[in-house]
Parts: sequence; structure tokens; C-alpha cells
Amino acid sequence: MAPPTQSIPAIESYAIIGDQHTVALVGIDGSIDWLCLPRYDSPSCFSALLGDEDRSRWQIGPAPDAGEHTTERSYVEGTNVLQTTWTTSSGTVRVTDLMPVRDRRADVIRRVEGLEGTVDLCHELVIRFDYGRIRPWVRRAVTDGAEVIVAVAGPDKLVLAGPRLPHAVDGRHQDTFTVTAGDTLDFTLTWIPSHRDLPEHVDVEAALARTVELQQEWSGGAPDEGPFTDAVRRSMLTLLALTHEDTGGIIAAPTTSLPEDFGGVRNWDYRYTWLRDASLTVEAMIGGPGDARPETAGPWRDWLLRAIAGDPEDLQIMYTVDGGRHIPELELDHLAGFADSRPVRIGNAAVDQRQGDVVGEVLAALGAARDLGLAETRDSWSLQRTLVNGLVDTWHLPDHGIWEIRGPQRNFTHSRVMMWVAFDRMVRGVEDHGLSGPVELWRDVRDTIRADVETRCFDPARGTFTQHDDTDEVDASLLLLPVVGFLPGDDPRILGTIAAVENDLLRDGLLLRYRTETGVDGLPGDEHPFLACSFWLVSAYALAGRHDDATALMTRLVGLTNDVGLLSEEYDAGNARMVGNFPQAFTHLTLVQAARTLRQEIERTGAIAAE
Repeated sequence: MAPPTQSIPAIESYAIIGDQHTVALVGIDGSIDWLCLPRYDSPSCFSALLGDEDRSRWQIGPAPDAGEHTTERSYVEGTNVLQTTWTTSSGTVRVTDLMPVRDRRADVIRRVEGLEGTVDLCHELVIRFDYGRIRPWVRRAVTDGAEVIVAVAGPDKLVLAGPRLPHAVDGRHQDTFTVTAGDTLDFTLTWIPSHRDLPEHVDVEAALARTVELQQEWSGGAPDEGPFTDAVRRSMLTLLALTHEDTGGIIAAPTTSLPEDFGGVRNWDYRYTWLRDASLTVEAMIGGPGDARPETAGPWRDWLLRAIAGDPEDLQIMYTVDGGRHIPELELDHLAGFADSRPVRIGNAAVDQRQGDVVGEVLAALGAARDLGLAETRDSWSLQRTLVNGLVDTWHLPDHGIWEIRGPQRNFTHSRVMMWVAFDRMVRGVEDHGLSGPVELWRDVRDTIRADVETRCFDPARGTFTQHDDTDEVDASLLLLPVVGFLPGDDPRILGTIAAVENDLLRDGLLLRYRTETGVDGLPGDEHPFLACSFWLVSAYALAGRHDDATALMTRLVGLTNDVGLLSEEYDAGNARMVGNFPQAFTHLTLVQAARTLRQEIERTGAIAAE
């Protein structure tokens, strides 16, 4: 039986820290409520986020008797190093949280600094391995002349070090201590395989300086996107945190089962690398003319070559971050779920779906990198030829679509258009870059797909493209037709599609993916506006010449970020709360793309007007 519902902070109350191997969610109360070690998709050791019975977490924050306090949070400029400052009636204290990068370790550092007066802090450590199921054997040991707390179970070992360690109390470790102005206390939590000896202590000062330097160096190359520059740079840093340092794999989100419908069953595990999401992330990160960073695509292209090597018929739509193929979907009945939303799932059954659009996204990203100067290798171009040739005889087949419906397969318009994109980018590779391939065949298939979409997936009565060829419903993914170059943004059919999407899918000024009441996705319940769709609407407005509307919507969307600039998958405007897995790569990459498209279109039309 699942444990009773627990009081959990709102999704938007969390920030993240990460080392490009995994990510921790840190609450505004100083509690790390979710952490999987050593990798994004490893079993969690802190699972309070999903309602485990013992509320496993690591908290350093104001003690209950500290009285009322204010909280301010921010990241160190240009980094994912988090600083939380609490001010009470007696003083001010700051906690700096980070996971050091590029050190071949798995550490969480929490530096406590007294800034003014005195503040009483509580310190609680509750470790439960394997998603809250396994209570470890905990003991004290001495390493490098200092006492540490060691927790061991199965393959996992965690070691807590610090100047003042909490004490065992009924299966938890707790302490309350006073921080005075000028005090600095460094706590570290290190994961190692359980068979290894205790690790050396972390040089906190060096790790902090190195992490800040490396992340500021990386983020310093982010483009200037006018009034949205800060949001774009935070989004880029978030995408960096979701990119595995060694493999180049990019995960969709660091969480599982944060609900799309509070109390409902639309709870999915996003800790994997979707070809679509990763491809779009690469497109966002490589920039455009004038701010190009095509080398950013290199590690992901190498990951792709390894992950999908072999027969194109064995292509999956998602993989583990190291390219693994086995992602069975399981339900964890011992977890109450976030906001009583069950089931909690690990793995994802969509791995076995046919989603016809993914090859288009892959080839679009590689084509964009090529146009910006990333040289093709023999293997990379051979891979692309293999992928597109696999579509020659299969493009007409129905699929589950971009939204991974669990209902019947359909001939989704977006999927068809992205297959058109696949052939189009390959034709451009031959025509613009002198690469080899059966270009006449690719042109013929490209033209055939276009004709199919324009005749079977367009409703002349409403003047709009439709979700698939057997409905008059629309879908927010139709807004991508001008973005990918299928039609100009001011084409009457695109303008009609924008109008139909606005009419049918806007809720509280934000866009739904589609109308769930049609039953197309085969799932019960409803969902909230999907933030990426609203960013697509910004791009569609910009390409249609509606710059004022695009700017107004972009401003509103950026205003939905939490206090540290993060966004979830969906947003419940009626209750002003975030919904779904967090932070979501898809949301942040579409923010970057929308800001870039809006800036480029304003600059382009301004240049034309000046001629």
C-alpha cells in the first residue's frame, strides 16, 4: 500500500544544481528532495519529491524556532551554482549549493556562510536508496583524520563530511546549530560504488572556483537576444546541465512522474535521451549566423552515431544517456506520487513507438550544424543517408506522433512534414555542400510528401491544416510548418492555421497541445497548456509579421519562470503553478528558439524597411 500523501513544495519552488552527470532538485527551504546518483536515470537516493514514506532528503535551512524569515535565491552569474540567502530577525545566512564539474567525482557541496548576526539552522539527512525502498546501513568512520557518516546498501555508498555532523535519531540524522557572522561551514556528500574505499575529502574552495570558471566560460558565448537575453542564457545553462559530459546524450528532464494532471495518471519518466528533444536542443545551442557555435553539435553527433548504429529498422525514438536501448516501463507502488499523482513510473513504454518525425528532427539539426560550418565526416554523412533512405518506403505509414499518443496510430500532419524536412535537408546537403547521394530520388519523395500534406491534411472549409488526415481538429505542432520552412510564415494557409489554433487551443492565453476530449491520445483525464507550444506560437507570430503579438506573448512566457529562471513542461494559469516534469528541456529550448526567431525577424523586416 502506498504511504499517505505528504506536504511537498510546489514544483516552481525548486532550483537545480548538476555536474552534467546528474541533477539535484533543491527546494526553497534548503531541502534536496530529488537526486539520482551517479547518473540522471540511476535510482534516487532522495525521493521526498515523489512522496516516499520516510521523506528521504538532505536539508540545511532555518530551524523551526528561527522565527519568520525571508528567502532570496539566485545563481552565481553565468553558472548553475545556486545561492540561497535567509534573513531572520537575528541575522542573515547564505548557503551555496553546487555539484562540481569535470572532476570525475559525484559530489554535492553545501557551503554555509554567516553574513550578519546569528541564525539557527537545522540539518537533516535521510538516505533511502532505490527510490526510497532501501534503508541503508549507516555508520561513522574516520578518513583523512576526520569523522564522516557512511551509508551503504547494495551497489551504493554515500559519505557525508563536514565540520559538524548530524546525529542518528529514529532512522534519520538531525542537528541544529547556530551560524554567526564570519562563519564558514562546508558540507559534502559523495557517492561512490559500495565496494570502494572512502574517497578523499573534497577541496571545496578549488571545486567551487573551477566550476564557476568553467561554466562562466561556456555561458559567455551565449548570444545577445535583446530583452530576453537573460532568459535565453539561463535556458542554455539549464540545457547544459541536462547534457551528459562523457557521452553527449541530452535528457528531456531530470525528473520522473511530476504530473501533467494533478492527481491523475499522466505521469511519465523523462530521464532519457529522446532523438527529437536532443536534436532540437542541439539546434538551440548551436546558435545561428553571427552567433554560431556549431562545435556544440559534435559530441551529440558522436553520441548519435553510437546509439543508432546498425539496421535503421531498429531505430528507437529514445535511448538511455549512454545509448542503451532497454527502458522498460515499471510502476513504483510504494511511492505516493507528487500531489497524490499515481502511478509513479520509471522507464518509458514509448520507447517502442513509431514516431515518424524523429528522423526529420535529427537531419534538421545536423543540417543546421553543417550550414554553420560543422564539417561532415564519412561516418556522419553515411548515417544520414541511411536514415533518410529508410523513409523512402515507409514515410506513408501511420505513427504515434510527436505527442506519443497511446491510442491508435494516425497519419499525423506534423510527422509527414518532418519527413519532408528529412528529405529537404538531404537535398540541400547535396546541392549546397557537394555531398553525394541519390538526390533525384530524394527530391521526388520530398515533392510527393508535400503534395500529400497539402491535399490530405488541409481543411479548405476552415482554411487550416489539421492534426491528421482523418480529422478537422488542429494541433499546436502545426505551428512548426513555417518554422521548418515547409511554407512561408505569411502564406494564407499558415495564417489560417494560426487562427484555428488560437480559436481551438488557447486556454487562459496559453496553448494546449491538442484537445484531449477528442480521445486521440487514448488516455483519461485532462492536461494544462504545454509551454513549448506557446513558444512555437511566438515564432509563428514573428514569421507571420505579427511582431507586437510575438513580443507580448514572449514577455508573458518569460514572466512565468520561477525565481531562478526555470520552467516546467506545462503551466496551470488558473492556479498560477507549474505542471509536469521539471525543468523541461523542450520548454527551455523552444524559449531559446522563439527569442532567436523573433530577433531575426525584427532585424530582417527592419533591414527591408530601411532599403
